[in-house]
Amino acid sequence: MSIISTILDYNKVFVDENKYEEFQTTKYPDKKIVILTCMDTRLLELLPKAMGLRNGDAKIIKNAGAIVSHPFGSIMRSILVAIYELKAEEICVIGHHGCGMVGLQSSSILEAAKQNGISEVQIDTLTNAGINLSEWLTGFQCVEESVTNSVHLINNHPLMPKNIAIHGMVIHPETGKLDVVVDGYHDVDSSNTEIFSM
Repeated sequence: MSIISTILDYNKVFVDENKYEEFQTTKYPDKKIVILTCMDTRLLELLPKAMGLRNGDAKIIKNAGAIVSHPFGSIMRSILVAIYELKAEEICVIGHHGCGMVGLQSSSILEAAKQNGISEVQIDTLTNAGINLSEWLTGFQCVEESVTNSVHLINNHPLMPKNIAIHGMVIHPETGKLDVVVDGYHDVDSSNTEIFSM
């Protein structure tokens, strides 16, 4: 039996037995926070539990490494939608120790792509179109630096309001311990101080 068949069989029972009722909420995050985190499987349930979050408390965006790699990409768009349309008031970027993006080199991904039938011609087509595959497919060396860089990019986005606290944290994927890398309240307080001193 395929994994999708197993999921669909489970889903039928889930719906028929009204198990969804305990998860019912609105589209607005009750705790008014949007979280960008990594897609690592260890964080699926651990991260919300470690933060005391329940269904409906937060908007959670996931990608490889919890990285905002482009100021006008889909991650940044999702964050702005959460702020302006879904009433989120704080942002938290949460990376994790032991992330697969640490030390990731584009060469290993491109080699795996070739082994899976992607031709050198296809790769060259992307390169010739101006896509820097080396930069796009390369990870980072330090999770704390990566989180700080993403917080900085969000904080300096031209569409980001200055009254939004943008935090950076790193979670331990075994224990759930959170370490603060960037205290977003500090930045909001200092920007408010500058506004009031004008």
